[in-house]
Amino acid sequence: MLAETLAAIRAADPAAIAEARALQDRLTKPRGSLGALEDVAVRLAGAAGACPPPLPAPAALAIFAADHGVHAAGVTPWPQEVTVQMVANFLAGGAVANAFAAQAGVPVTVVDVGVAADLPDAPALVKHKIAYGTADLSRGPAMTVDQAVRALEAGITVARDLVAGGARCLITGDMGIANTTASAALISAFTGADPAEVTGRGTGIDDETHGRKISVVREALRVNGLPADTSSASEALRTLAAVGGFEHAAIAGFILGGAAARVPVLLDGVIAGAAALAAAALDPAALDHCVAGHRSAEPGHAAALDRLGLRPLVDLGLRLGEGTGALLAHPMVCAAVRVMHEVATFDSAGVTEKPV
Repeated sequence: MLAETLAAIRAADPAAIAEARALQDRLTKPRGSLGALEDVAVRLAGAAGACPPPLPAPAALAIFAADHGVHAAGVTPWPQEVTVQMVANFLAGGAVANAFAAQAGVPVTVVDVGVAADLPDAPALVKHKIAYGTADLSRGPAMTVDQAVRALEAGITVARDLVAGGARCLITGDMGIANTTASAALISAFTGADPAEVTGRGTGIDDETHGRKISVVREALRVNGLPADTSSASEALRTLAAVGGFEHAAIAGFILGGAAARVPVLLDGVIAGAAALAAAALDPAALDHCVAGHRSAEPGHAAALDRLGLRPLVDLGLRLGEGTGALLAHPMVCAAVRVMHEVATFDSAGVTEKPV
């Protein structure tokens, strides 16, 4: 499934991009006056290979949930059982992501790819459990390569199913206590940045715990022989398996699945950014189908976005995850595309254009 998906991904269509830029300049507004929204609309035109691009609605949020063996290293004061408790909260509709999703009219699907407990069946729960949490990445690989592939394919499957169900925009979400530690390790491994520069405070840890977290990330890179040359797909996959989480791999697959279907993927925060680095290493063309919903307060997210070349739409100091920042950005993405469908051109409206 992974090979089939990678083979189906196409880079942005340069003709559609050129047509979209020309259309933006003919609309009844000063050229460039919509700033980043114009860039988003052009980007989606290139991804879809059509101008104007399809409206990215309805959207669907998938929250990928998993636990992490590195929790045992003392990188967070939150107990691991909070992961399963928050999954129940999502399913009951009581989380911030649920409130933001309701505001945006976006349905929520929760995907168990590695929660360290058996979860009862629920209508909005999809089960693709790879294992009951990863191994401790500071002592060796967090996953086997086979597990990483299975998690990638779980994300691809979820993307395919949501698109088949009518979704025209995919939104990434995550849940997993200690997953910002794995994110920092992935970002450091894929960008070469020093762990101290990309390891943040996650849920708000104190100085002592933050220092321990940086040391754990540094040790994870050392024991796993990272960073390495991730220009090859095999090494990128090894890196993902070594220091990623099941949700990182599943989100990377989710991105690849969306790209293969030419459906835009709206990225959330640092976990999604780390996953996008892995997806881009497996196929750089997948990035043409991604939009950065927001910039997280986590320092590693800025490093990830810089490497990915993505400009975030929202910067509100958010650091929650769950898909919250991307959900806030979704109406902006829809508005950007709606402009291209509904705003008149100077010619059609009989409006005199400013002389060049």
